[in-house]
Amino acid sequence: MPSPAPGTLDPRGPRFAATLTSIVLAVVLITGSGWLLAAQTVVFALGAAAGLGRSPYGWLYRTLVRPRLQPPTELEAAAPPRFAQGVGFGFALIGTLGYLTGTTWLGIAATGLALAAAFLNAAFGYCLGCEVYLLLRLGEDRVRPAGR
Repeated sequence: MPSPAPGTLDPRGPRFAATLTSIVLAVVLITGSGWLLAAQTVVFALGAAAGLGRSPYGWLYRTLVRPRLQPPTELEAAAPPRFAQGVGFGFALIGTLGYLTGTTWLGIAATGLALAAAFLNAAFGYCLGCEVYLLLRLGEDRVRPAGR
């Protein structure tokens, strides 16, 4: 199956990643495992820095899931989901620090917020971080002087 055009991705990939992320984050909340959240933080970091296709969940989707599906009917820009991975990284990092330093309430709060965002994407296809990205870009366009 051919790869998507540069700067685009199959929107089913991020939704698959959000499903796995939701499961991991739910397990973190159930077990209180700061180390599992640290592993998820690395996954977010890879997705934000290298792109979703190069993250572990992106690799799983590309290798195990996508070959079994029909080609996507549409593609989406890669930048908003990549930004969302960065937001997830921030929340997961704060949560990891909370759990590992004994500030459990901080770990629970940050993990819960990250889980809410991941679940919205997994269950409903609504990427909260992507929407924030688009709002920031809209704001950037409004404050940029004309002609630049």
